[in-house]
Amino acid sequence: MNSEGVHLLEHLQTPAMMIARGQVRFANAAAQSLLGAHIVGQDVRIAIREPRAVATILSQEGGRAQVKGLSTGGSMWEVDCKIIGPHERLVSLYDLSERISVAKSHADFVANASHELRTPLASVIGYCETLMNPKAGNDEALRNRFLGTIRHEAQRMQSLISDLMSLSRIEAVKHEVPSDTVDMVALAHEVAGEFRDGAKVAVRENCREALVAGDRGQLSQVLRNLIDNSRKYARPDGPVEVAVEAASTGWVLVTVRDEGEGIPPEHLPRVTERFYRADTSRSRAVGGTGLGLSIVKHIVERHRGRFDLESRPGRGTTASLMLPLRKD
Repeated sequence: MNSEGVHLLEHLQTPAMMIARGQVRFANAAAQSLLGAHIVGQDVRIAIREPRAVATILSQEGGRAQVKGLSTGGSMWEVDCKIIGPHERLVSLYDLSERISVAKSHADFVANASHELRTPLASVIGYCETLMNPKAGNDEALRNRFLGTIRHEAQRMQSLISDLMSLSRIEAVKHEVPSDTVDMVALAHEVAGEFRDGAKVAVRENCREALVAGDRGQLSQVLRNLIDNSRKYARPDGPVEVAVEAASTGWVLVTVRDEGEGIPPEHLPRVTERFYRADTSRSRAVGGTGLGLSIVKHIVERHRGRFDLESRPGRGTTASLMLPLRKD
């Protein structure tokens, strides 16, 4: 390859190497960053040390191969080898890790969603079939109990579908930075006022207003989800506190705190994953879909903020989000 070709390869972000007679004659900066600067001048079998990749590079026809672990243990790469001369080969390396991870994530998401819908649907079908039996259908007390269960399971499916649609809408606009002006103090009072039954929801603030650039509907959903979570898992009639604090650093901190049972520390890193539940049986009993905190996390990230959970078993949980204050 001439000097112009080498110059072009050097400016590629894709790792690329020139192999001549089984030896690495040139590697651009991306390839050296991936495999090490020492590979230039080495035998390709020592430079790469991956049998499938080496076999593809040294074959007479060239071609492509997918190999694992060129960068990290779980990474997946495509090795593309093109013959450009009697003894010369151009090798390009493409990182497939993110694409494969996204595909797996989507497959897991569909599988989990199907499972979450299948369970209540099976209950609905089973109870309906029982009620179609004249002996069960004519027993008023039994019929009412079964109809109550059917209604409960149907509401579970309705909540799940609503959350799935909400998550889909959020992901569709996740790259669009919100631009409306939202007062987090006023919004906290408004959303807290929606919860008038059960646990008391109190709001405190250190400022008259805290203006952020945001999507009012989505930020309302964040507060609603966090307060609802706290109410579900707080001790009976226990307090739930929402605090809004504007800091001189240019951020507003919003926290939602309860005095419930808390979350075991081993579950904290995963509670924002879709469908993950720290307590599966209790979550389903109180109507949880396993998507609430995932929705919160996605919305906060869209607002260029930070979301965190602190919890101690027996002492309660504090959910906090930091959002940048609007600059005039």
